[in-house]
Amino acid sequence: MTTGRIHHVETFGTVDGPGVRYVLFLQGCPLRCLYCHNPDAIDPHGGEAWTASHAVQEVLRYANFVQGVTFSGGEPLLQPEFVHEVTQRLRARGLHVAIDTAGAPNLERCKPAIDAADMLLLDIKAACPELARKLTGHTNARSIATLDYCEQIGKRVWLRHVLVPGYTLVSRQLEMLARLLQPYTCIELIELAPFHQLGVEKWAAAGMTYHFKHMPPADPAQVTQAVDYLEDMGFKVQ
Repeated sequence: MTTGRIHHVETFGTVDGPGVRYVLFLQGCPLRCLYCHNPDAIDPHGGEAWTASHAVQEVLRYANFVQGVTFSGGEPLLQPEFVHEVTQRLRARGLHVAIDTAGAPNLERCKPAIDAADMLLLDIKAACPELARKLTGHTNARSIATLDYCEQIGKRVWLRHVLVPGYTLVSRQLEMLARLLQPYTCIELIELAPFHQLGVEKWAAAGMTYHFKHMPPADPAQVTQAVDYLEDMGFKVQ
């Protein structure tokens, strides 16, 4: 029986896809984002083991109160077989399913899970490959390959992007992002997330060094400028 490792769940998520969501945060992530807000979810061996059947049963307890289910993490596609099986079972019960992913795991292994879901919330860390590597330890090649696949199969995508002062919240990087995303018709919405320090205590609790502890939060005026710029480029942004 397929099992997955669960970091935690939220039964009333409001920022993880359309409407109110039941959110399954899965354990494990191959990226090492400098600003990660769930560093305790990085270890693939942490969390609690759930069978696919148990996950479905837990979600169905809230089926009358949510508009859908979102797999998040960590990186949920690090456990693609579990995500695939649970997604199939939930959609058979009429529930909308989204996958919140950076597209970092091997695409071929992840395709069945992507195919089964209603949509992806795809996090592009940076348009520049080397900046992505600096921020996460990896280039953006696999993320873009995942976006290419969504375009190929017509999968709905909400594109997510963190605005980090001095890194991604600069004009040149936003221009690169716009050029990168312009050809894709599968992108319905771009969600810009201003950098914040809400995860700093988790780094300390995990005994990990947080390199951005002196980074200021994203300036609201600059965030507004970023939103205006991408809207002017023809994107729907929030």
